[in-house]
Amino acid sequence: MIKPQTLKGFRDFLPAAAMARERLLDIARRVYRSYGFSPIDTPALEYSEILLGKGGDESDKQLFRFRDQGDRDVAMRFDLTVPFARFAAQHLNEIGTPFKRYHLATVWRGENTQKGRYREFMQCDFDTIGTESNAADVETLLVIHDLLDAIGIERFTIRVNNRMVLNGLLETLGLTGKTVGVLRALDKLPKIGADAVVAEMTERVETTNEQARQIIALTRLSGAPDEILTTLESHLAGNERGLTGTKNLRELFAVARHVGLPPERIQLDVSIARGLDYYTGTIYETFLNDLPGIGSVCSGGRYDNLAELFTSQRLPGVGASLGLDRLLAALEELGLLPANVSTPAPVFIAQFQAERLGDYQRIARVLRAAGINAEVFPEAKPVGKQLKYADRKGFRIAVIAGETEFANGNWQVKVLATGQQETVSDADLASRIQALLS
Repeated sequence: MIKPQTLKGFRDFLPAAAMARERLLDIARRVYRSYGFSPIDTPALEYSEILLGKGGDESDKQLFRFRDQGDRDVAMRFDLTVPFARFAAQHLNEIGTPFKRYHLATVWRGENTQKGRYREFMQCDFDTIGTESNAADVETLLVIHDLLDAIGIERFTIRVNNRMVLNGLLETLGLTGKTVGVLRALDKLPKIGADAVVAEMTERVETTNEQARQIIALTRLSGAPDEILTTLESHLAGNERGLTGTKNLRELFAVARHVGLPPERIQLDVSIARGLDYYTGTIYETFLNDLPGIGSVCSGGRYDNLAELFTSQRLPGVGASLGLDRLLAALEELGLLPANVSTPAPVFIAQFQAERLGDYQRIARVLRAAGINAEVFPEAKPVGKQLKYADRKGFRIAVIAGETEFANGNWQVKVLATGQQETVSDADLASRIQALLS
């Protein structure tokens, strides 16, 4: 006998969890499509050279990489952005620019597992490429907000920063050649704290202690976005790149106010760096106010140079990704997932008499034609046992009929949560159930 087990960092999805995930995927599709993003797909496997060196040393270490039967050096995608850059360069003549895409798919990273973090997980990406306009960065913020709002999360914060601002600040501190190392260290600030980040900057990146302390001080600026930006501009005087970053952030927050986004949901956070090396402009991280320790559930940013590795044509881009599995873990911990529901059908049709199977299946088809998912129990078992099954699966309504009901042309309709039961005519059954479900 082979022991049935899953690999560390991988997991099976039972129906309840799979349904919760499908619900989030459906919401993501709806929100992305509402902004005009089109679906694409790419292979799970890429040539290793496509993926290597695109996300930094850590991402390279986490690749699931091997030789296939053709002795090709291949790896499984660690995110959806790098394959998209390859895709855009390869199909540029067909898609044109600007091009807006979404991609909901599985990725793999051989990292240490923890709550909400697995080695196989789904990402829900959306991106706009072929434009450097800050309008695309602003729209990315709006999509992230509308996505979390549509999921039903009320208390969340989108933290925004800009790599041009960070790079500009580092240039003013004389750290032009050390930006990658500094930003990687800064990205660890929420996890290891200021002292440890200062130690890493001085020991590994070889900044001075004073430079490291100044960086930490600037990242701790607080207040209204315009106030923080004014302070940053005083530090960035004469630095064109940094001032372009503050200008873009000013426009982003102005538009957010103009369209009515709740100001408490959008925050300028100078400490946000994003660990991946390919970000060049606006960056985003989204945290749940009631569960901040789980990390960002929707992150992204602008990457103006990534596709240049695959084509001589400039293909600037910006986008973000919903961390589906991390968000599911958070929603479960917050009690925001439906409990004990493992069926997509709200209506259960008990089979009381086997010889009446045609009638049970007929009424199920009537309900489905009315847009109501319904399941017919496959065996004519005692009704009590069938209702226990319905309760366990999470059905909301049971429909029952025996010889008396068939003779009178009606059905017994039972609301399982309350036990409320009523007699409904065959002709009115679909409309009555729709009313009960609403």
